[in-house]
Amino acid sequence: MTVPLRPPSRRISAVLSDVDGTLVTTDKVLTPRARAAAAALRANGIALAIISARPPRGLTMLIEPLAIETLVIGFNGGMVVTPALTPIEEHLIDPVVARRAVELITARGAQPWVFSGQEWLVLDPKGPYVDHEEYTVQFPPTVVTEFGRRLDSAAKIVGVSGDFELLAEIEREGRTLLAGAASVARSQLYYLDVTHPLANKGHALLSLAKHLAVPPEEIATIGDGSNDVAMFAQSGLGVAMGNASEEVKAQAHFVTGSNQEDGFAKAVELFFISRAPANEGTS
Repeated sequence: MTVPLRPPSRRISAVLSDVDGTLVTTDKVLTPRARAAAAALRANGIALAIISARPPRGLTMLIEPLAIETLVIGFNGGMVVTPALTPIEEHLIDPVVARRAVELITARGAQPWVFSGQEWLVLDPKGPYVDHEEYTVQFPPTVVTEFGRRLDSAAKIVGVSGDFELLAEIEREGRTLLAGAASVARSQLYYLDVTHPLANKGHALLSLAKHLAVPPEEIATIGDGSNDVAMFAQSGLGVAMGNASEEVKAQAHFVTGSNQEDGFAKAVELFFISRAPANEGTS
């Protein structure tokens, strides 16, 4: 494993966790052990915040069972809200950039989705992964014939395809075409997310640190996707899920079990609790 530039922190005051592929199983289930792990964090004085490529509205079902009291971060950092979904921070894509992103995705043969305001907009309701996303976020898409003015207020644009290599190619092209103007990263093999440059998980971690008034190096992070690497780099301790790619694992301090093996809970038990301020020096 490639060792990160700085060693893992010995003091952890907060945990910032990815959701899909991390906190929940492949079937989007929050297991009893994951709930217990969240309770253990609270009992040891470690705050828990969640971050996802999902819209904040698509994270509401997790707030109560996890007893989230800090921040809920959607769109990879594009929208930061309280547990009551009151906005704290928002980063929208420049309209010109949004149109370029949709044109690239469409021209290369993938399906574009647009998240604007509280709406999830699609052109084809029977397109790939629409049913899957509706099951995940627990609200239906709005079907449109064109995105039009909605691109003036887009928080996230997603390129969707069952051709994973095609999305990898679009990701590389998008990073070149939109360099400096957007963050372009896959949240899943089949989802390519385009967001505002500040709507990335690294910047979101810094926002959380400011909100909690703790140094970034006292925040631990856990995730499975390439979009999680940015928060690993800013945090004091990064943990990759067992289901993450080798490239993602190489950017983390530790690797835990997969999301089908309660990897989140194992990370809490093995790496986080012993580093709580009250438990320093006990491991």
